[in-house]
Amino acid sequence: MSLIRRVPKHGFTNVFRKEYSIVNLKSLGAMIVSGTITPQALVDVGLVKRKSLPIKILGNGELTKAIVVQAHKFSKSAEAKIVAAGGRVEVIPGV
Repeated sequence: MSLIRRVPKHGFTNVFRKEYSIVNLKSLGAMIVSGTITPQALVDVGLVKRKSLPIKILGNGELTKAIVVQAHKFSKSAEAKIVAAGGRVEVIPGV
């Protein structure tokens, strides 16, 4: 059998990929929480299913109230929208 028939024909898995639990700003805006939104609060509400993964906040949607958001990573648009609404971004180290 030739080499071309023995080599797999599908993609590869990147072993160095970092996987995140994704939360959009429109989901944060729908939460009825004033003050600080922590990863544990996101798990309690049900926006994050797996507690073992770090959390990344994306900028899809609008935010109308000033909140403090704690997460492991933020997109640039999410960070800009949170600060524009009068809130604050806190990056959690680790994971």
